[in-house]
Amino acid sequence: MITGADDYPFHQTPDPMAFAGTDRNFYDRFFFNGYTPDGEVFFALAFGLYPQLDVMDGAFCVLKDGKQHNVRVSRKMNADRSVLAVGPLSIEIVNPLKETRIRLTDNDSGIVCDLICHARHEPIEEPRFTRRIGTRAFMDYTRLTQNVSWSGEIRLDGETIRFDASEVFGTRDRSWGVRPVGNADSQPPREGSLTQFYWLWTPCNFKNAVAFSHTNDDEYGRPWNRRAGTQIIGQPLREYDEVEYRYEWSPNTRRIASLIADMSSEAGRAELKFTPFKTFYMTGLGYGHPQWGHGKDQGDDAFAYDVMEAEACTPFDPMCLHIQALAKAELTIDGETHSGIGVVEQFFVGRHDRTGMMDGLAVLPEGER
Repeated sequence: MITGADDYPFHQTPDPMAFAGTDRNFYDRFFFNGYTPDGEVFFALAFGLYPQLDVMDGAFCVLKDGKQHNVRVSRKMNADRSVLAVGPLSIEIVNPLKETRIRLTDNDSGIVCDLICHARHEPIEEPRFTRRIGTRAFMDYTRLTQNVSWSGEIRLDGETIRFDASEVFGTRDRSWGVRPVGNADSQPPREGSLTQFYWLWTPCNFKNAVAFSHTNDDEYGRPWNRRAGTQIIGQPLREYDEVEYRYEWSPNTRRIASLIADMSSEAGRAELKFTPFKTFYMTGLGYGHPQWGHGKDQGDDAFAYDVMEAEACTPFDPMCLHIQALAKAELTIDGETHSGIGVVEQFFVGRHDRTGMMDGLAVLPEGER
């Protein structure tokens, strides 16, 4: 099972790189997003490898003029993780943790891109994500987050949109480990399937600064995975031990209308404020998609393209629960306020006592939260 990946000195076990432990749910994924300063264009990419399922898949999405264009691809990996390409979509690691090239060549969607992602700071390693259902590992993975700038272009509907790295920002992450991937488990844990998940992720960019916070909470509202940091470009990262969130909600929904993160540590205090104004649906990238879920076997070489009308998605549609809300952002630190843009990623299922969310998708009326 020797493949091209074995030529790289990255082995962690005596096995060839074709083998990744023993858990069938092992995955290795790239994620990127980017947005123009006015938010008129938002794009995102997900690209995953599933060694035990022998599948490699990806998606590239563009949100513009109220329409979300979704290109999805999948292929048999043939045990080789060294070729990061599926059909017309490819990733090239130009300079590790510094520069990555994304290409989508001619295809039936008419969407083409050639983009370079440039790191704005050193990557932030998030705490290890480990969550079990009974004795079963539901997730166990490591992830890094890094704010970036973009150069290059996207061609959409005959229009060429060019990006300047001095003003077009975004975020990348890399994660690897164990998550549910591929087909559903034929013998789920005796305790049942996942009924509660609270996920909030808020990376943002400013002209001379970056900021980040995230939280995974349990049903009581207690964080089981949380981290936050700010960085003035060229200065050290400041991390915060305490993070408290203040929410305003869109009426009778689980969608955030405004958000404030109060962050503090011995190094000082900072405040992040977000005002969402546009919604991107993560199902376009395969998250929660019934057919194009991550790691599902689509055959030797599969391609799909569709367009979602952004306003047609309702807040409680299962295909529309997991979102990234593009948001105006303000960072107040050291007595100075920076204005910029970022995302408020939201995926809220089940109970969360601190916000009044109840089992399933129920919410308390606005006045009772």
